[in-house]
Amino acid sequence: MRATQTRQRILEASAQIFAEYGYAAGTTNRIAERAGVSIGSLYQYFPNKDAVLRALMDEHVEAGAALLAERLSGGLPAGLEETVRLFVRATIDNHRHNPRLHRVLFEEAPRAPEFLDRLRELERFSVAAAAQLLARFPGIRPGKLTAQIVVATIESLVHRLVASGEDVDFDDAEDEIVLMLTGYLAAPQPGDQTASGRSKNGLTPDQHRIEH
Repeated sequence: MRATQTRQRILEASAQIFAEYGYAAGTTNRIAERAGVSIGSLYQYFPNKDAVLRALMDEHVEAGAALLAERLSGGLPAGLEETVRLFVRATIDNHRHNPRLHRVLFEEAPRAPEFLDRLRELERFSVAAAAQLLARFPGIRPGKLTAQIVVATIESLVHRLVASGEDVDFDDAEDEIVLMLTGYLAAPQPGDQTASGRSKNGLTPDQHRIEH
């Protein structure tokens, strides 16, 4: 128990140091001092700074997977907009907690192959979940590619907003991303438009829009 607490204290100190100083200047000496342990004790848990970084990255990926699984366990959303919003909100919540640390992890620090593998694993989980949920709605773009585009778009946009360093209104950002993706999903596909201007699911383009 004590060892687990010490390890977690080192990770929390590492997150603070990397967020304050960046990866290059976030030395193990600074981490040890912030954690209240000797440098020798730190090395008992992590052989070098890269090992600390990998542990923080693992925590980020695990938190993302756990957060999405938790949201899905609360019951399936009834409508398309609610389904898209679930994924957007989960991604925002996983990224917005410490924007500076997020920029360090994804833009300053080296990415180990193991971390990239974990990111791909999380993406596969998210895509599979999105494909399964979106398949419940007739008349929208079907298939795995659609789910991949939805997941990649959410991840990319949220990452850029968080990494920008600007004061972002994430509630507004959530609404805008949901509006964009819902419009994409419900838009008539080539060959699906009828002479009346309705898609094969019976809706006109205006009726696909989200009402605010």
